[in-house]
Amino acid sequence: MTGETCGGAHEGILRRQSARESSARTYARALPIVPVRARGLTIEGADGRRYLDCLSGAGTLALGHNHPVVLEAIRKVLDSGAPLSVLDLATPVKDAFITELFRTLPPGLADHARVQFCGPAGTDAVEAAFKLVRAATGRTGMLAFTGAYHGMTAGALAASGGACDVRVARLPYPQNYRCPFGVGGPRGAELGARWTESLLDDPKSGVPLPAGMILEPVQGEGGVIPAPDDWLRRMRKITADRSIPLIADEIQTGVGRTGTFWAVEHSGITPDVMVLSKAIGGSLPLAVVVYRDDLDVWEPGAHAGTFRGNQLAMAAGTATLTHVRENGLAERASHLGSRMLLQLHELKREFACVGDVRGRGLMIGVELVDPDPEGGVEADLHEGIDEGSYDASPDASYNAPIDRSSEHEPRRVPRPAAPERAAAVQRECLRRGLIVELGGRHSSVVRLLPPLTISDEQAAAVLDRLTDAVAAVAGGDTDQVCRPRHPERRAGRTG
Repeated sequence: MTGETCGGAHEGILRRQSARESSARTYARALPIVPVRARGLTIEGADGRRYLDCLSGAGTLALGHNHPVVLEAIRKVLDSGAPLSVLDLATPVKDAFITELFRTLPPGLADHARVQFCGPAGTDAVEAAFKLVRAATGRTGMLAFTGAYHGMTAGALAASGGACDVRVARLPYPQNYRCPFGVGGPRGAELGARWTESLLDDPKSGVPLPAGMILEPVQGEGGVIPAPDDWLRRMRKITADRSIPLIADEIQTGVGRTGTFWAVEHSGITPDVMVLSKAIGGSLPLAVVVYRDDLDVWEPGAHAGTFRGNQLAMAAGTATLTHVRENGLAERASHLGSRMLLQLHELKREFACVGDVRGRGLMIGVELVDPDPEGGVEADLHEGIDEGSYDASPDASYNAPIDRSSEHEPRRVPRPAAPERAAAVQRECLRRGLIVELGGRHSSVVRLLPPLTISDEQAAAVLDRLTDAVAAVAGGDTDQVCRPRHPERRAGRTG
């Protein structure tokens, strides 16, 4: 096939997609590519271009595209003549999957767990978890957090901040860069915990004792915001003391993504319920709820679903879970992610439009901001601020000026989010053959979700392309939307 023919097929497919598919499509708008082949970190488009994929199916591809152990597991089922869909019947494939899944669970849960297979998407697991805790407690309301994302069905949307008829009380999620209380750090997390306690214990708060609390150990779509470990332990105590089941949404954070097999392991907590999807299916649709056996009060048929017996997904999932566990890929994600974050902090020091760099393991976010807010409250807040003072340590989550007007502790004032800058960086990344996702409160966070199998050399290539993309936006190659913080440093760089 000639290059012209390839290009024509590429353009034709994109035109037909635009004409025939729903306006609700999302990734396809920012990523106008037509994948035809993929292996590991690399995707090849119908136009012959190759890309490094740091979207990974929104975190689904823990082992990257078409990993050999996954393909072999799928072929084995296909060649065996086994049924491919069996509702909730017992099969050797399912038994192997559950055995491997339970082997990886946090110790406090693994010994007293039940598993419910749901419909094929993570949002189905969230809905099932809500039904479970409501049945177990006899209560109806739910607690969720600002910035959360739990899916697209009615209850999941309500917990994610959508306008639905499910009663959900929303709580502040701790973060450093844009702390809802304006202080960040341990103090901000403590204020959030106190707010939660007050809401639950005040009979006039308007929030009755809920059926459960759902949280993400790292908010993904919310902008890659890791929950402080002490705060997670506090939420565990608050819920346990009040007999509120704690639901950990590990749909995107699970299977080694954050540097431990499950993200709750960083804090050492044991949730009552875990909702799992994405990587547990080894790239195929699979979702489950794992929960304490004393919550298992469901009657037969209380929750069902036609496609909960996907044998290919279970086989691929078993292969993925086993490979991650046996090859120490969670530990690898921890070490490599720390090195990548350290290098990305150079962007924060060098470019004024990079407001924050944060993440855990191979779940990384770079927040783009407006370096020159004009007028309004944001500009007034900068009065009395030492513009030369920045906390640029690798472990810091800030890159905002320090307000020293207070006699007590300095107050960092984050600059306004800049979604247009983030979109420009995403476009420049794509031009350079790098696929990244956007997220965050204003879609101003460039997100990296590479497969856990990414090599050191590939990680270096990803960081080089991302750095060049930010530099292109900063230098005005696309739009004059960002500037170098230290132009002399950039000009003197070689190699």
